[in-house]
Amino acid sequence: MGHAGMAAAAVRYLRSDRTRTAAPPRPVEALPRPELRCVREGERMPVDQGEFRRVLGSFATGVTVITAPPAPDTTPGPITGPGHGPGPAPRPAGFACQSFSSLSLDPPLVVFMVGRTSSTWPRIARAGVFCVNVLAADQGELCRRFAVSGSDKFAGVDHDPAPVTGSPRLAGAAAWIDCAIHAVHPGGDHLIVVGRVEALGTAGTDGASSAPLLFHRGRFGGFTAG
Repeated sequence: MGHAGMAAAAVRYLRSDRTRTAAPPRPVEALPRPELRCVREGERMPVDQGEFRRVLGSFATGVTVITAPPAPDTTPGPITGPGHGPGPAPRPAGFACQSFSSLSLDPPLVVFMVGRTSSTWPRIARAGVFCVNVLAADQGELCRRFAVSGSDKFAGVDHDPAPVTGSPRLAGAAAWIDCAIHAVHPGGDHLIVVGRVEALGTAGTDGASSAPLLFHRGRFGGFTAG
Protein backbone atom coordinates (compact mmCIF):
# COMPACT_ATOMS: atom_id res chain seq x y z
CA MET A 1 0.00 0.00 0.00
CA GLY A 2 1.41 3.38 -1.00
CA HIS A 3 1.63 6.44 1.23
CA ALA A 4 -1.59 7.87 -0.22
CA GLY A 5 -3.46 4.64 0.46
CA MET A 6 -2.11 4.45 3.99
CA ALA A 7 -3.11 8.04 4.67
CA ALA A 8 -6.64 7.40 3.38
CA ALA A 9 -6.94 4.28 5.53
CA ALA A 10 -5.70 6.23 8.55
CA VAL A 11 -8.41 8.83 7.95
CA ARG A 12 -11.06 6.10 7.90
CA TYR A 13 -9.61 4.61 11.08
CA LEU A 14 -9.71 7.93 12.91
CA ARG A 15 -13.25 8.71 11.79
CA SER A 16 -14.55 5.27 12.75
CA ASP A 17 -12.94 5.28 16.21
CA ARG A 18 -15.26 7.85 17.71
CA THR A 19 -15.10 6.39 21.22
CA ARG A 20 -11.37 7.04 21.53
CA THR A 21 -10.41 10.25 23.30
CA ALA A 22 -7.00 11.77 22.80
CA ALA A 23 -4.72 11.57 25.84
CA PRO A 24 -3.66 14.96 27.19
CA PRO A 25 -0.26 16.06 25.90
CA ARG A 26 2.57 15.15 28.23
CA PRO A 27 6.17 16.29 28.07
CA VAL A 28 8.71 13.65 27.13
CA GLU A 29 12.36 13.33 28.04
CA ALA A 30 14.42 15.17 25.45
CA LEU A 31 17.29 12.67 26.02
CA PRO A 32 20.86 13.89 26.52
CA ARG A 33 23.10 14.91 23.68
CA PRO A 34 25.65 12.28 22.67
CA GLU A 35 28.96 12.29 24.46
CA LEU A 36 31.82 13.41 22.25
CA ARG A 37 35.32 12.01 22.61
CA CYS A 38 38.36 11.45 20.47
CA VAL A 39 38.01 8.46 18.18
CA ARG A 40 40.98 6.11 18.04
CA GLU A 41 42.20 5.03 14.61
CA GLY A 42 41.00 1.47 15.12
CA GLU A 43 37.48 2.68 15.90
CA ARG A 44 36.96 4.77 12.80
CA MET A 45 33.98 3.92 10.64
CA PRO A 46 34.75 2.13 7.37
CA VAL A 47 32.52 4.64 5.54
CA ASP A 48 33.63 8.21 4.94
CA GLN A 49 31.01 10.69 6.18
CA GLY A 50 31.20 12.76 3.00
CA GLU A 51 30.68 9.65 0.87
CA PHE A 52 27.83 8.57 3.15
CA ARG A 53 26.04 11.89 2.58
CA ARG A 54 26.73 11.82 -1.18
CA VAL A 55 25.35 8.34 -1.73
CA LEU A 56 22.33 8.75 0.57
CA GLY A 57 21.60 12.02 -1.23
CA SER A 58 20.61 9.90 -4.23
CA PHE A 59 17.42 9.03 -2.37
CA ALA A 60 14.87 11.73 -3.18
CA THR A 61 12.63 12.69 -0.27
CA GLY A 62 9.70 14.90 0.47
CA VAL A 63 10.22 17.88 2.76
CA THR A 64 8.32 18.62 5.96
CA VAL A 65 8.32 21.20 8.72
CA ILE A 66 7.73 19.75 12.19
CA THR A 67 5.99 22.26 14.44
CA ALA A 68 4.88 22.33 18.08
CA PRO A 69 2.86 24.81 20.14
CA PRO A 70 4.46 27.05 22.76
CA ALA A 71 5.45 25.18 25.88
CA PRO A 72 6.67 26.55 29.22
CA ASP A 73 10.42 26.99 29.20
CA THR A 74 11.89 25.22 32.23
CA THR A 75 15.50 26.16 31.49
CA PRO A 76 17.20 28.50 34.00
CA GLY A 77 16.91 32.15 33.06
CA PRO A 78 16.42 35.66 34.42
CA ILE A 79 14.25 36.01 37.51
CA THR A 80 10.73 37.12 36.68
CA GLY A 81 7.82 38.24 38.80
CA PRO A 82 6.92 41.37 40.78
CA GLY A 83 9.60 43.97 40.32
CA HIS A 84 11.39 41.98 37.70
CA GLY A 85 9.00 42.22 34.74
CA PRO A 86 7.55 39.39 32.69
CA GLY A 87 9.71 36.87 30.91
CA PRO A 88 9.63 36.42 27.15
CA ALA A 89 6.40 34.94 25.83
CA PRO A 90 6.74 31.28 24.83
CA ARG A 91 7.03 30.85 21.08
CA PRO A 92 6.02 27.91 18.90
CA ALA A 93 8.81 25.61 17.75
CA GLY A 94 9.58 24.28 14.29
CA PHE A 95 12.32 22.86 12.09
CA ALA A 96 12.70 21.56 8.54
CA CYS A 97 12.83 17.77 8.36
CA GLN A 98 13.40 15.33 5.49
CA SER A 99 13.54 12.18 7.59
CA PHE A 100 9.80 11.62 7.98
CA SER A 101 7.79 8.51 7.18
CA SER A 102 4.57 6.66 7.91
CA LEU A 103 5.18 3.80 10.35
CA SER A 104 2.01 1.93 11.34
CA LEU A 105 -1.62 1.77 10.24
CA ASP A 106 -3.14 0.27 13.40
CA PRO A 107 -2.54 2.25 15.52
CA PRO A 108 -1.80 5.11 13.11
CA LEU A 109 1.83 6.06 13.75
CA VAL A 110 4.38 8.23 11.95
CA VAL A 111 8.06 8.78 12.63
CA PHE A 112 10.67 11.49 12.15
CA MET A 113 14.33 11.74 13.06
CA VAL A 114 16.02 14.72 14.69
CA GLY A 115 19.65 15.36 15.62
CA ARG A 116 20.45 15.17 19.32
CA THR A 117 22.20 18.53 19.05
CA SER A 118 19.01 20.21 17.82
CA SER A 119 18.02 23.24 19.89
CA THR A 120 14.40 22.91 18.71
CA TRP A 121 13.80 19.31 19.76
CA PRO A 122 13.74 19.97 23.55
CA ARG A 123 10.93 22.50 22.99
CA ILE A 124 8.93 19.93 21.01
CA ALA A 125 9.59 17.34 23.72
CA ARG A 126 8.27 19.73 26.40
CA ALA A 127 5.11 20.31 24.34
CA GLY A 128 4.55 16.55 23.97
CA VAL A 129 2.83 17.05 20.60
CA PHE A 130 3.71 18.09 17.05
CA CYS A 131 2.30 18.66 13.57
CA VAL A 132 3.97 17.43 10.39
CA ASN A 133 3.52 19.98 7.61
CA VAL A 134 4.21 18.37 4.22
CA LEU A 135 5.50 21.25 2.11
CA ALA A 136 4.10 22.04 -1.33
CA ALA A 137 6.23 22.52 -4.43
CA ASP A 138 6.27 26.31 -4.11
CA GLN A 139 7.40 26.36 -0.45
CA GLY A 140 11.16 26.01 -0.89
CA GLU A 141 11.80 29.40 0.69
CA LEU A 142 9.66 28.46 3.68
CA CYS A 143 11.77 25.32 4.11
CA ARG A 144 14.95 27.42 4.12
CA ARG A 145 13.48 29.66 6.82
CA PHE A 146 12.82 26.71 9.10
CA ALA A 147 16.23 25.18 8.39
CA VAL A 148 18.02 28.15 10.00
CA SER A 149 18.68 28.18 13.75
CA GLY A 150 18.47 31.14 16.06
CA SER A 151 15.82 33.20 14.26
CA ASP A 152 12.11 33.83 14.73
CA LYS A 153 11.05 31.26 12.17
CA PHE A 154 7.35 32.06 12.49
CA ALA A 155 7.63 35.81 11.89
CA GLY A 156 5.32 36.65 8.99
CA VAL A 157 4.39 32.99 8.42
CA ASP A 158 0.64 32.37 8.15
CA HIS A 159 -0.53 29.46 10.28
CA ASP A 160 -3.43 28.27 12.38
CA PRO A 161 -3.69 25.70 15.21
CA ALA A 162 -4.07 22.06 14.27
CA PRO A 163 -7.43 20.75 15.53
CA VAL A 164 -6.30 18.39 18.31
CA THR A 165 -2.89 19.48 19.58
CA GLY A 166 -2.89 23.16 18.64
CA SER A 167 0.47 22.78 16.89
CA PRO A 168 1.04 25.33 14.09
CA ARG A 169 -0.46 24.21 10.79
CA LEU A 170 1.34 26.14 8.05
CA ALA A 171 -0.76 27.79 5.35
CA GLY A 172 -0.28 26.35 1.87
CA ALA A 173 1.17 23.01 2.99
CA ALA A 174 0.24 20.04 0.81
CA ALA A 175 -0.82 18.00 3.85
CA TRP A 176 -0.71 18.05 7.64
CA ILE A 177 -0.59 15.33 10.30
CA ASP A 178 -1.45 16.28 13.89
CA CYS A 179 0.27 14.02 16.43
CA ALA A 180 1.01 13.29 20.08
CA ILE A 181 4.47 11.97 20.91
CA HIS A 182 4.15 8.21 21.33
CA ALA A 183 7.77 7.13 21.91
CA VAL A 184 11.35 8.34 21.51
CA HIS A 185 14.23 5.99 20.70
CA PRO A 186 17.98 6.64 20.43
CA GLY A 187 19.51 6.27 16.97
CA GLY A 188 23.21 7.12 17.01
CA ASP A 189 23.62 10.89 16.88
CA HIS A 190 19.87 11.23 16.16
CA LEU A 191 16.63 10.48 17.96
CA ILE A 192 13.76 8.49 16.45
CA VAL A 193 10.50 10.19 17.39
CA VAL A 194 7.29 8.19 16.98
CA GLY A 195 4.00 10.10 16.89
CA ARG A 196 0.45 8.84 17.22
CA VAL A 197 -1.78 10.46 14.61
CA GLU A 198 -4.75 12.30 16.14
CA ALA A 199 -5.96 14.13 13.00
CA LEU A 200 -4.75 14.71 9.44
CA GLY A 201 -5.75 16.23 6.14
CA THR A 202 -4.69 17.68 2.81
CA ALA A 203 -4.84 21.15 1.31
CA GLY A 204 -7.42 20.26 -1.35
CA THR A 205 -11.11 20.45 -0.51
CA ASP A 206 -11.69 17.27 -2.55
CA GLY A 207 -9.15 15.29 -0.54
CA ALA A 208 -6.36 15.73 -3.09
CA SER A 209 -3.11 17.38 -2.02
CA SER A 210 -1.10 19.85 -4.05
CA ALA A 211 2.20 18.87 -5.68
CA PRO A 212 4.91 18.18 -3.06
CA LEU A 213 8.29 19.78 -2.59
CA LEU A 214 11.11 17.28 -3.21
CA PHE A 215 14.77 17.29 -2.16
CA HIS A 216 17.48 15.46 -4.11
CA ARG A 217 21.29 15.82 -4.08
CA GLY A 218 21.17 19.08 -2.15
CA ARG A 219 18.56 20.77 -4.36
CA PHE A 220 14.81 21.34 -4.30
CA GLY A 221 12.69 20.04 -7.13
CA GLY A 222 9.16 19.07 -8.08
CA PHE A 223 7.21 16.03 -9.17
CA THR A 224 6.18 15.23 -12.72
CA ALA A 225 3.80 12.34 -13.29
CA GLY A 226 5.19 9.83 -15.77
